[in-house]
Amino acid sequence: MRERHLKILFYMSALIMLVSLLFISRDAGISGDEEVHYLHSEEVYEYFATLGKDRDALNTPKTHLQYYGQTPDNMATILIHWLGIEEVYAFRHLFSSFIGWLCILVAGLFAVWLKGYRAGIITLLLFAVSPRFLGHLQNNLKDIPFALAYIAGVFFTLRLTYASFKPRSTISISLLIASIAFSVSIRAGGILLAFYLLFAGVLFYLLEYFDRRQIKWADVQRTFLKLVVFSAAGYLLGLLLWPYALQNPIVNPWESYQVMTDFPTTIRQIFEGEFIWSDFKPWYYLPKYLLITIPLVVFGGLILFAVYGKSIIREKHRLTYFFLIFTTGFPVLWVLLLNSNLYGGWRHFQFIYPGLVILAAVGIHEFSLQVKLKWVKGAVLFLFVLALVHPVRFMVKAHPYYYLYYNPLVGGLNGAYGYYETDYYYHSMRSGAEWLGDYLDENNLKGRVVVGSNFPVDWYLKDHPNLQFDYFQYQFRSDKNWDYAIVGNSYIRPEQLRNGNFPPEGTIHVVEVDDVPVCAVVKRKTKASYFGVEALRNKEYAKAGKLFGEALTHYKKDEHIYYRLGKTLSLQGKDKSAKELLAKALNVNSNYEPALKLMGQLAFKENDMVVASYYFEHLLEVNPKYFSAYVELAKIYDQTQPEKARELLKTCLRINPRYKPAIRALAETYQESHPEIVDKYWEYLNDMD
Repeated sequence: MRERHLKILFYMSALIMLVSLLFISRDAGISGDEEVHYLHSEEVYEYFATLGKDRDALNTPKTHLQYYGQTPDNMATILIHWLGIEEVYAFRHLFSSFIGWLCILVAGLFAVWLKGYRAGIITLLLFAVSPRFLGHLQNNLKDIPFALAYIAGVFFTLRLTYASFKPRSTISISLLIASIAFSVSIRAGGILLAFYLLFAGVLFYLLEYFDRRQIKWADVQRTFLKLVVFSAAGYLLGLLLWPYALQNPIVNPWESYQVMTDFPTTIRQIFEGEFIWSDFKPWYYLPKYLLITIPLVVFGGLILFAVYGKSIIREKHRLTYFFLIFTTGFPVLWVLLLNSNLYGGWRHFQFIYPGLVILAAVGIHEFSLQVKLKWVKGAVLFLFVLALVHPVRFMVKAHPYYYLYYNPLVGGLNGAYGYYETDYYYHSMRSGAEWLGDYLDENNLKGRVVVGSNFPVDWYLKDHPNLQFDYFQYQFRSDKNWDYAIVGNSYIRPEQLRNGNFPPEGTIHVVEVDDVPVCAVVKRKTKASYFGVEALRNKEYAKAGKLFGEALTHYKKDEHIYYRLGKTLSLQGKDKSAKELLAKALNVNSNYEPALKLMGQLAFKENDMVVASYYFEHLLEVNPKYFSAYVELAKIYDQTQPEKARELLKTCLRINPRYKPAIRALAETYQESHPEIVDKYWEYLNDMD
């Protein structure tokens, strides 16, 4: 097929993709971070609408969003206000999908620039079978726009470099500056594009020197002056919709970058069948997630790129491919070296995916040109088509939850369930909420109904004024007052997923993705446990025990109700009965932390230090951030092994340096042997106050 025909096919494919993505966006759910980003964008809007008098956008201690420029969110909210849009999230998803399409288009044009329209078409195809990227594209106004800015910045940097920094048109310069500005306006780390630009200049003149053995220093000086101006312009433009950065354009973005490098929020997540903290993950967390979630066809293309690398990277393309490979791989290597806090798979690294796809597309394109034997070409083509089947089948079956995709290396989503995260971003809550809305209408339930959930669902049910909403953590759901609940399978221990304890008892509807339960709608059988908690707070222990006992006749797989009853019995001095109930809680969930702690405390009370140590040690294995367990266990060690007790408490303080009970306990271990050390710890505690 001639190049002009391929050009028509490329743009037709891109247009079809745009229409498809915008259409698909209608079914997207609200993502896990979306509400807080939207609410912050409203604060940003108020900041500018009041000419800086409203300062709420500058102080966000819980969300830390003052450190994000989040320009795409802010742009969406500005348009929502100007256009009077009521369906806020539907518009945001449309806007996000359009930005995602622009990212795909730029990546396609990048491939066209490298190898022609056939490579561009292959790039579009590979994106079309990339479920994770397409899933985030629907509603992720942070990571997907950053991916657009990043690949555009790399693309226009290379175009400027190959024009010897003397482009004929100002359009490419404007787009380069816009890319730097857009990246900085989303994350402070986007300034990396400015450094890439300077790095490209260094590489260009190094190659010039080694090839020609001379360069004109006047040209070098003029070039780098231009690059500094372009970088500075992009940087300053990137601050325009970022209130916190505008307060101090030099210091505050740098502070933001430092916060992002060591992000203070840590969460627990499922990885390799374990429930780990994001700052306790193994070093290979990110590479492993890339390996098991990127479609195999992309890896196949990357292998072909490596095989035909010598013919692809000819002399005049040395800089191009080195730069593309470097900008794709460097961020991954950097976070591995820093051991950065990561969670959500490679959600925060969506920006490297366009580079991977381009390299894969170039590899496939080169194979089609280099291989002459028809049977070899046919066999490889068959394998590639076969590799396309798995992601395409998944997207058809799992619509619109594409981001839950796992490739065949772990047996797809079914194989990953209970071993890796599934709907950690709560996309499926929309399906559960809409089903419940229809259910309430069909059953004509018009009176006051309380809907509980482990993620906000009120937006989906805003047309039901009789509903009230209550948030709960999944494991403590029985403590709250609700009639119906919508629960996603996030923040649930992996063994609970694997042993079938999700969906929970009382489930009347399950949202499944590829036969995996990701969301459940639950109808409450009794509120006895809720009333039991109220009685417990009022120290009506007999009444509380009776209510928890009643609840257990309906919920035999809720470890928290067993724990509540065990705790109630222990408060009445009925320790033997309490331990029996706690054992039942651990039979349901062997790693249930409150039950492990109370079992350890009861054993300590009975002076059974071996059993007490077992439970506290088990608790710290399950959760190394259960700080009170360090203090409890240290009390036991201090009786015979004070050095071991001190080391344990120091371990606790390395994780949480401001945990006062551990500081006090550590001071007490020196009470008899080194009283001067005790004084230093008490001074430290007083300084903290």
